[in-house]
Amino acid sequence: MKFIFSDSLDYIDPDFDFENDECHKGRKPYWDDQFPHEYLGYAPYDGILISRAVVGDHKFSGKYSQSQLMRFRRVGARKFMRFDAPQFLEMPIFGDCGAFQYSKMSEPPYAPEDMIEFYGDCGFTHGLSIDHIIFDFDTKLIGMEGGSEDAKRRFQITLDLASQFFKECRSCRVKFHPIGVVQGWSPGSMHEATRQLIAIGYDYIAIGGLVPLNALEIHAALEAVVDAIKGRNVKIHLLGFAKADSLSEFVKYPIASFDTTSPLIRAFKDNTKNYYELKNDYELEYYTAIRIPQAYESNILNGKVKAGLYHQEDLKNLEIVALKKIRDFDKGNASIDEVIDAVMEYSRPLMWTEKASIQSNENKISMYREAYKKTLTEKPWKRCSCKICRSISVETIIFRASNRNKRRGIHNLTVYYDHLKNILQGK
Repeated sequence: MKFIFSDSLDYIDPDFDFENDECHKGRKPYWDDQFPHEYLGYAPYDGILISRAVVGDHKFSGKYSQSQLMRFRRVGARKFMRFDAPQFLEMPIFGDCGAFQYSKMSEPPYAPEDMIEFYGDCGFTHGLSIDHIIFDFDTKLIGMEGGSEDAKRRFQITLDLASQFFKECRSCRVKFHPIGVVQGWSPGSMHEATRQLIAIGYDYIAIGGLVPLNALEIHAALEAVVDAIKGRNVKIHLLGFAKADSLSEFVKYPIASFDTTSPLIRAFKDNTKNYYELKNDYELEYYTAIRIPQAYESNILNGKVKAGLYHQEDLKNLEIVALKKIRDFDKGNASIDEVIDAVMEYSRPLMWTEKASIQSNENKISMYREAYKKTLTEKPWKRCSCKICRSISVETIIFRASNRNKRRGIHNLTVYYDHLKNILQGK
């Protein structure tokens, strides 16, 4: 089971100045920054997935700048990602159309010919057929029953495009491996989609629409797909599989690969599970990062300053004290209570929501106080041997702008990858 990291320009400035919160002088983003595999010197994943909708083009606005888009198309995915060092050359680069980005559109913005050209020009090793996400999923439905009109329409669009895509791939003798995408509103419809994709000629199947599903629903979908490929030499890929806590439950299936960006984005998009630690060989422990945003950069704080609720100078002073206390604590020169008091005094205006009740706000603040206490008491960054934690220590656990948050995300990738390897070795 290979872990394919879904990248979205997740690079960091290796020379970032944490004391002054500054990038190095003359820094050129992308050119001077480093992807996780560059910074670490090894890849904390088995390959990379890049979505066309994330890259962007004239049909769909992505995250790449115009110059980055032009370079990507000119030099190809591997060179653009600087995934071309000798130790990375055998690792796959998957490409997909990025169906989540256009899920609200009536039809996908791409044709099979578009995607084949994209995959071929950019040197992908694996290319997924065009799909249209179905968000409905009901495990109680039998066979092809149920399904809204829109779900059935998307189901047929996905299969029709997969058929056209495969025929064009065969006709053009493409160098990448074509993968057919399964979409369905029930286990039965996913079984049927898989059956049809195999009949078309696919020997690699990707199950889509998994992101909003819980573990039990994913089990049901997988069992239906596995049943459809029984006795055939067909591989399975899971699109957007983010169930870190349930990873050990899924090694029993013949899954060749899965992709996710979850370990990285949870570093700064989850409310409490921001820092991963391997508790033992088969369990993950999560810690809450300490929120100390930049007073002058926080939209929430700036909004409250403009509303006349706070003075910016006062907030800046509270920010300075909070940062000093947590750094002193890391050196053994401040107590946990001192840090928490300083952080919570600064956090109070950040966390307080005028539309919520006083009790609701107080409960939220109390919850974070307890979460912070656990993080500071256990000091997981002190136990970690990864390059991130060794080089910047407590800065790893501070929730504050991209260069800290993405570093914590890279730390999470290393822990998650070790977690996966332990599970696979022990299955």
